[in-house]
Amino acid sequence: MTLTNQQLTSIAQEFGTPVYVYHADTITQQYNNLTTAFSGQDVKIFYACKALTNINILKHFLKLGSNVDCSSINEVKLALHAGFPPARVLYTSNGIGFEEIEEAQSLGVHINIDSLSNLKKFGDKFGHSYPVGVRLRPNIMAGGNLKISTGHDKSKFGIPIDQIEELLTIIKETNLFIQGLHIHTGSEIKDVDVFIKGIEVLFDIIPLFKELAFIDLGGGFKVPYKKGDHETDITLLAKKVGEAFANHPNPNGKHLQVWFEPGKYLVSGAGYLVTQVNVLKETNAIHFVSVNSGFNHLIRPMFYDAYHNITNISNCEGEEKHYAVVGNICETDTFAWDRKLPEVREGDFLVFANAGAYGFEMSSNFNSRFKPAEVLVKENSFHLIRRRDIFEDLLKNQIEVL
Repeated sequence: MTLTNQQLTSIAQEFGTPVYVYHADTITQQYNNLTTAFSGQDVKIFYACKALTNINILKHFLKLGSNVDCSSINEVKLALHAGFPPARVLYTSNGIGFEEIEEAQSLGVHINIDSLSNLKKFGDKFGHSYPVGVRLRPNIMAGGNLKISTGHDKSKFGIPIDQIEELLTIIKETNLFIQGLHIHTGSEIKDVDVFIKGIEVLFDIIPLFKELAFIDLGGGFKVPYKKGDHETDITLLAKKVGEAFANHPNPNGKHLQVWFEPGKYLVSGAGYLVTQVNVLKETNAIHFVSVNSGFNHLIRPMFYDAYHNITNISNCEGEEKHYAVVGNICETDTFAWDRKLPEVREGDFLVFANAGAYGFEMSSNFNSRFKPAEVLVKENSFHLIRRRDIFEDLLKNQIEVL
């Protein structure tokens, strides 16, 4: 389920470029893929909203029946503003000040704590009165890039599994109510056995936690970026997760719910970045196509060496040539070094696929350039959901003292 070149061209002409475009029907389809795969199992889906936090996207997930996973207190507040009740909001902290955890507690949301230090502070203050989850580091290397691998033995995330005795001591001393165990091994995981390996790590320690209600397996499902790419087999994952828990009933006798926190899987393929060609520059070695965007709008290619399919929607039938597609930032900001595209002309619209996750969210005003507009396509109607920056936006938080 994709948007047509005609729709994207119409949006570019109506709202200008660069512009982020999101397809609500694709998000719905991806969410339904998950819920269908896990039907018959007691599984909760939490949209990892750090991928895309536009308030309209959050409201769309709310209507779908999803829960929401947050990585900061401000994401928590955005989720509540969108209408999520606290019981459907999860805050997984990471190296933050304890006052942020206190604020999350005051808002009544679910909380996962990822350090012994903050866990002890929480226990000292709240004891058994407020249930909490614990994020553990399983010491498993997984993910499509070291920068997005979060479960290995040198990762900053979670409480190392080999510190379980210290963790149990804190629980005993402070009478903590531990309702969940959380692990997240990384992003872009296509091998479902990585999730099963993580579950097996948890099975060894589940008996130590008498009040568990859920096991949180994080997210990190792989999505395809180019032809031939594999993606996480969600149906197989659901089957193996179901079998794993069936073969390892909780020795404490309590049923355990399973939580997942997908982000990219739900919104990546629903997003497009539409740009326009500024300049063609031919050299002896390479043909450059410079578009009216840069890593200030889409940083993933420069930051993660990520691949985004690029389409020339203005000249689909043109003769194919090789180009380096670059941005207009005063830094090296190359989207693609050697990409085969139908002949590109100045003024053509080039579209970057898989731009729904960590595209606008990681954008900036570097070079004092404007952030792009965002448009939501829902039931074939175009809705502006964020206006493009204007000059006054660059000054609104500055205080002139000279």
